[in-house]
Amino acid sequence: MILEAPSTLPKPDLESAAHSQKCADYIRVRIADAGGSISFAEYMQHALYAPGLGYYAAGAIKFGADGDFVTAPEVSPLFSYVVARQCAAVLAQLDGGDIIEFGAGSGRLAVDVLTKLDELGALPDHYRILEVSADLKERQEQLLRVECAAYLHRVEWIDAIPERHCGVIIANEVLDALPVERFVRRESVHQLRVGIKNDGFEILEGVAPPELVAAIAAIEADMGMRLPYGFVSEVSLAAPGWVADVIAGLQEGVALLFDYGVSRREYYAPDRSDGWLRCHFRHHAHNDALLLPGIQDITAWVDFTAIAEAAMTAGADILGYVNQAQFLMNGGLQDELKNMMQYPAERQIELSGQVKLLTLPAEMGENFKCLGISRGNISQPSAFAAADRTHTL
Repeated sequence: MILEAPSTLPKPDLESAAHSQKCADYIRVRIADAGGSISFAEYMQHALYAPGLGYYAAGAIKFGADGDFVTAPEVSPLFSYVVARQCAAVLAQLDGGDIIEFGAGSGRLAVDVLTKLDELGALPDHYRILEVSADLKERQEQLLRVECAAYLHRVEWIDAIPERHCGVIIANEVLDALPVERFVRRESVHQLRVGIKNDGFEILEGVAPPELVAAIAAIEADMGMRLPYGFVSEVSLAAPGWVADVIAGLQEGVALLFDYGVSRREYYAPDRSDGWLRCHFRHHAHNDALLLPGIQDITAWVDFTAIAEAAMTAGADILGYVNQAQFLMNGGLQDELKNMMQYPAERQIELSGQVKLLTLPAEMGENFKCLGISRGNISQPSAFAAADRTHTL
């Protein structure tokens, strides 16, 4: 992905700029209350989730052509149809069950998964959506009412994972939105913090709290090397707890975690100093998280080794780890395209473009991965049957 310089970003409209100013003012108060600086993780939490002000808590359009970025379900229903095929295979092993989707975005994946599962004769007993954004919840419900009202009685929104969930859990681009700590390796580990500078914000170095020091020590021990002096990166202290909660609620079934990410050795490779932070505004990518708080997305690539470790610690098994292209091709993409030649030429061209965007290495095919996690006696879904990279984690 080509990163834009902040100077080349489009200018926000007046309403968006005013909203960002309100969010920035809110963060400044938090910084003042904390004595002059807050951790980057706290800044990211406020910028994304501050009530009524954060990026995911406010009402702006985030997904699709009119938003800031496009997710795989927005690119093409083919992605969701393959996910549905994998869900159907798991539910068949369980003789039924439910599906839980974390952070359902616009609701597009839910609509297309339910549509395909109906076609396969494999509708779940319930399709539950765990959504932290009241605005997105409203948008999801509107889309579901318009496009798949026949299944709406199966859909419910929940605030927490049920204690005894049997079935499938889907999390598409959820882990990357968890707040991360940023750090720099000096003689000791320093925490990167956010302070106030003039009308904006600045990055400061501070003493790292014990949990951050311990996390970096564990990473260095696993890699068998000390990170270079001046090395800057991120670590998600929230991700292991999130994974543990997911596994605790999964009595039997599979969790499919989709996100852009790499293994730990790739994540903390010496030539990757400056980290994996990415921001998105009006389909422009850059890495200055201190700009446009409340109206730009802030994400960090995922250390999938950490996610796999957390899952195994919580008592789960790893079903497989593949890139998005392999997930789709192994999981039934060809079956979805087998009637492609019967479509009008315009539709064939459209589908061909969608497949390229989903699968080509220079597009979404390589950077996006899927980690499959299971509990119980679940056989490996077909999406992980070839090109499994679990050994690289």
